[in-house]
Amino acid sequence: MPDSAGPSDSRAQQLRDSLDAVEQRVASACDAAGRHRSELTLVVVTKYFPAGDIERLATLGVRDIGENRHQEASDKIAELAPATRQDLRTHFIGQLQSNKAGAVAAYADVVQSVDRAKVARALDRGAEREGRLVDVTVQVDLAGDDAGRGGAAPADVLALAATIEGCASLRLRGLMAVAPLGADPAEAFERLHRTHEDLIADHPGATWISAGMSGDLEQAVAAGATHLRVGSAILGSRPALR
Repeated sequence: MPDSAGPSDSRAQQLRDSLDAVEQRVASACDAAGRHRSELTLVVVTKYFPAGDIERLATLGVRDIGENRHQEASDKIAELAPATRQDLRTHFIGQLQSNKAGAVAAYADVVQSVDRAKVARALDRGAEREGRLVDVTVQVDLAGDDAGRGGAAPADVLALAATIEGCASLRLRGLMAVAPLGADPAEAFERLHRTHEDLIADHPGATWISAGMSGDLEQAVAAGATHLRVGSAILGSRPALR
């Protein structure tokens, strides 16, 4: 590994401090919403950051990480110590093309960004080939025209969920969404919550709502999110490309 991942190095202390600050924000948001901290899973988004940071986060108790680019994620997961990898749950959160889905199934424990039946079927084939069961959330497009971020239209969610339920190597867990740029995140997450109510009426086990990032996690907690995807507030600004 190119950089030290020892628990006493300065980067580890930086991560500890920022992780503590985010945990305080989550706890305060839970108090304000009348919820228990145990209802939420914090997914630390490690995209663009090295495997050494994942090792450091693991020593701080982080068990869920998020990646959004296949090649980067695959390479970093391969770098991790076996004990670290065994204890981690890797969430793939980026836009996923059907031609990469099978490869992602080899290392991702959760794929949060399934937005088309073609992607679901390709992911299912890859998971079956690897002998794995992959947890899946349907990504919902809350903007209607936000093609750059992906997502299924709310009206298409139930049909896509049914497709996923029919895949032997996938397990439907719930919904994921990103608040549209420039929109009120509280209003966006309330719409996601309503879409989720429709989903669990047909799929009662699909209890996850993945919503909220560094800038809007409080609004997501208030709207019933079960998973928060937080990157820059913990790891800092994106490192310079080398």
